Amino acid sequence: MSLRIFNTLSRATQVFSPIEPGHVRMYVCGMTIYDLCHIGHARMALVFDVVQRWLKVSGYRVTYVRNITDIDDKIIRRALERGISIRALTDEMIGVMHEDIGRLGIEVPTLEPRATEYVPQMLGLIKQLEAKGLAYQAASGDVNYAVRKFPGYGKLSGKSLDELRAGERVAVQDAKDDPLDFVLWKAAKESEPEDAKWDAQAMGYGYGKGRPGWHIECSAMSCQTLGETFDIHGGGVDLQFPHHENEIAQSEGASGKPLANVWMHNGMLQLDNEKMSKSLGNFFTIREVLTKYDAETVRFLLVRTHYRSDLGYSDAHLDDARNSLKRLYTALDLVSPESLTSIDWENPFAARFKAAMDEDFGTPEAVAVLFDLASEVNRSSNPQLAGLLKALGACVGLLQNDPKAFLQAGSKLDDAAIAQRIADRAAAKSAKNFAEADRIRQDLLALGIVLKDSAAGTTWETTK
Repeated sequence: MSLRIFNTLSRATQVFSPIEPGHVRMYVCGMTIYDLCHIGHARMALVFDVVQRWLKVSGYRVTYVRNITDIDDKIIRRALERGISIRALTDEMIGVMHEDIGRLGIEVPTLEPRATEYVPQMLGLIKQLEAKGLAYQAASGDVNYAVRKFPGYGKLSGKSLDELRAGERVAVQDAKDDPLDFVLWKAAKESEPEDAKWDAQAMGYGYGKGRPGWHIECSAMSCQTLGETFDIHGGGVDLQFPHHENEIAQSEGASGKPLANVWMHNGMLQLDNEKMSKSLGNFFTIREVLTKYDAETVRFLLVRTHYRSDLGYSDAHLDDARNSLKRLYTALDLVSPESLTSIDWENPFAARFKAAMDEDFGTPEAVAVLFDLASEVNRSSNPQLAGLLKALGACVGLLQNDPKAFLQAGSKLDDAAIAQRIADRAAAKSAKNFAEADRIRQDLLALGIVLKDSAAGTTWETTK
């Protein structure tokens, strides 16, 4: 079965075929760096981490570009609040971001361009658009994109100019010719710090001091790193309009070529049925979450829901994810996995897993296969199947920890103390003092330790 991906642009699931055989070029809109990343950011990064992992498992070479926005109003404001330079703030926040998402097993992309490193390329693109009559400089000094002059505007989001016109606001005098137009180059303000300004005049572009608008960043960076047309463009569904729509208008307006053949959008993480975001103030940082839950539990929660679906977030969801993940690790703990150098995709479990992932990265169905396989491992005690379980888990970044360490994480007692209590319980049972044996079990349970009896003896795991 060939890999099929739902394309937001065509609104259909279609067979994926890269432009260059064997090589996938993918661009994903990354984070705006001014504060700690929240768990909603983690979902986006993890979705496309799984995508690039599966593309590699499928035999493709992948050039994965995930950009960093390191200049915008929020960044400028935060740097001023803290009394530090913009570069000092963004360097700090990028380091923190790498640490936080790295703990979730999110692999480093091939390239991670920063917007501030591509300002000349942005200005060159703006100049191209101006030469084609798609951009103009307003009296305010801003350079704007003339939306109505691009015939394909709205094709990604499905929004027509009539719909947009119905909700338009009155244009600000001297700022835009049309309320639908958006800014490509923001003229500098006296109140802004000098490190937020680039001298476009000195760089040969004639626009004066300023900084790029948000949308032009990704058009310039994707074109420079992947070419004028590439295979996959991804990001959160909240970016579909206006950000991605504006990217298409800019890039295709300049080149006359399609920007990306496939557009992928992940659903939102929701708290109380509202999108989790910093602007709404209803978010949890990755660091906050990881003080209460281990990283693989968080990853599992995000992986087991299909990337295009919205996902409810709560402690209850995480508790359920932890308990589910423990079932998989219990199978690996009971049967030592045989080391596999490669996956036999003819195996019925592997074939089902592949079929699920090849159908628009169907992680819910793929995770269901892992549970079916774990049940078979428990039944058969087959180390080769246990090895397959671990290998398939690796395809989506799961089940690579030591099973015992995972199951026993967070214990309030050391191993020796628990072993002594298990021995005391065994002695009580041998003496037919079942009340004492039950008391020891309950005492351990109160400390978050669950005893599990089997023919091989008594093992334990934590409740969290």
